[in-house]
Amino acid sequence: MTHYLISFPSGAMDATTDELPAVGEDAMAVVRAAQDAGVFVFAGGIDESTPPVRVAGDGTVTDDTYPQTAQIEGGYTVLDLPTRDDALAWAARFATACRCAQEVRAFGEGSETR
Repeated sequence: MTHYLISFPSGAMDATTDELPAVGEDAMAVVRAAQDAGVFVFAGGIDESTPPVRVAGDGTVTDDTYPQTAQIEGGYTVLDLPTRDDALAWAARFATACRCAQEVRAFGEGSETR
């Protein structure tokens, strides 16, 4: 099995503030379905109120981020699935729940958490 990252940037959501509670409920329903199916590994959203920092090998902390990752925010789900087609099917379920397209990426070998 392969771990797949299914994600979206927060700015991609096509939902009004009034719709956000329903979006959350719908997304949690998909998470529960993944848990029930035994494929759930992790899900969560980036806390956008906490700015990112970089930590060097010597422990130096810099209050910034790599320029190419400055826009990493939004929601993330990791599922352990047998095929890419399965990942695409779950991504479609999350896209419907979250009201936006989802990006799918496979983790490389050695990403097992067990």
